[in-house]
Amino acid sequence: MSFSRIFTISTALVGFLPLAAGHSSLWHPSMYGFNVTQQTFDYDNRPVSPLMNMTFSQWWFHGHLDFPPNDGDFFELPAGKPATAEIACNKGATSFFASSEGGDIRTTNPNDVCPNSGSDAFHTKGFDDLTGCALAIAYNNDATTVQPEDFTVFSVNQTCVWTRFTDFQVPARMPPCPAGGCTCAFFWIHSPDSGGEQNYMNGFKCNVTGATSTVSLAVPKVPRRCGADSANGKWHSAPGNCTYGAKQPLYWFQQERNNMFEGTYAPPFYTDLYEFRDGPQDDIFEDSYVYLPDPSPTAPLPILNITSEAAVSFPWNTTRIEAAPLEE
Repeated sequence: MSFSRIFTISTALVGFLPLAAGHSSLWHPSMYGFNVTQQTFDYDNRPVSPLMNMTFSQWWFHGHLDFPPNDGDFFELPAGKPATAEIACNKGATSFFASSEGGDIRTTNPNDVCPNSGSDAFHTKGFDDLTGCALAIAYNNDATTVQPEDFTVFSVNQTCVWTRFTDFQVPARMPPCPAGGCTCAFFWIHSPDSGGEQNYMNGFKCNVTGATSTVSLAVPKVPRRCGADSANGKWHSAPGNCTYGAKQPLYWFQQERNNMFEGTYAPPFYTDLYEFRDGPQDDIFEDSYVYLPDPSPTAPLPILNITSEAAVSFPWNTTRIEAAPLEE
């Protein structure tokens, strides 16, 4: 696997807490803040530090826009194929250990997420407590002008952050980036069973490779909570209340620019709860739907364009097409 196509998420332990607590970030030379250390800011703003109750300038791109990657450093997104991520306790547990302050701490187990630690080190009580991670993209080569509304989630891994090597599937119809590449970001919100109200965001430069389509992404909309949610007394899903198609990331629990306003113990997740299906988000393109009503608890279901890739990749939605009303 080429160096430029490995994308790393790391999880760092905070040793002074009574229980191990993990924090996740993207690690790759294409990221903003790749070499930020605990001493760079007047507070701990390492890429692995969680983001909560912060001003926009603090949480947006983790406050690292002034620490861009070197020219030519991109994380490659191969259209229709997986972009492989590493998930680890810190930079020293990844392929990029050579630039880690602590050196190489990898073990002989290739899927060891947090060496010498349990699963609580990466904010989960077990496999059934995972809440998913997302990659989002903006077709803009200038990250300093990208706004929260510009990002579209294009890939979700619902079992992130369980193993060190993790695949994020890239939609086959991703169009090519402009000259100078695209701007991407990694997002994660963990289970309330496994820590506080923490968000994670890290920006990076990316580039779509092997593109065969030129169809643009649709304008992303705010996700809506629509799946069954037994933990909060919602025993049935409300499919009409889902946001289908292109969706923004989940911005939650900050002082400014939130698009999610859920409470402390009901955080939003990159799961079916918000219609973020596991894998490539194949219905994010302008031609993905022939009928896409505004979501509401009583709204009819949307109708996929059966000639689009989404109709093949989303068999769950093909069934909905057949059952959905064809007229208002």
